[in-house]
This record gives sequence, C-alpha cells and structure tokens, in this order.
Amino acid sequence: MTTVTRAVAEKPVVIFSKSSCCMSHTIKALIYSFGINPTVYELDEYTNGKQLEQELKALGCKPSVPVVFIGQDLIGGPNEIMQLHLKRKLATLLGR
Repeated sequence: MTTVTRAVAEKPVVIFSKSSCCMSHTIKALIYSFGINPTVYELDEYTNGKQLEQELKALGCKPSVPVVFIGQDLIGGPNEIMQLHLKRKLATLLGR
C-alpha cells in the first residue's frame, strides 16, 4: 500500500497541495466554499513530501499538485476539478 493510498483511506475529501501554489489555493478555496473541510497535505511542509509527490506523478497527476481525492477516488487536478464545477457536477460528488 502506498503512502498516498494510506493518506486517502477513510477520508472523505483529501487535497494534496503546496502552500506556495496559487492553483492549490484556488482549488482549496473552491472546496471550502461548499462547506467541506478537506484533509489537506501541504507537500512542501512534510518531510516525505517529495515521496508523496513522486507517488502522485506515478498515478498520472501532472502537475503533481493540486490533486483532489473524493471518497478515495482520484478526481484529478485543477483542470478536472474546474470542469466538474462548471458542469455543476462537483457539488454532487461532494454530497452537496
């Protein structure tokens, strides 16, 4: 089991982010606007952040952050999240 898999286990919404990334900030703000309190992993603040980033890249996440998991499912990065939001499907995924 990878570190990413363990990190998203039993968490309803998980965001892998970097504290200095403007897109990460935007995606977190969007998720928070639905009244969701996600579990956020700021990769630049963890000692194993580089390892997590490599695992995310291996899952096909390019760029590696921000990445959103909902219900342990990889939803994707900023492009996928914004597409879902514009199609009014993100709220449904978030249970709103």
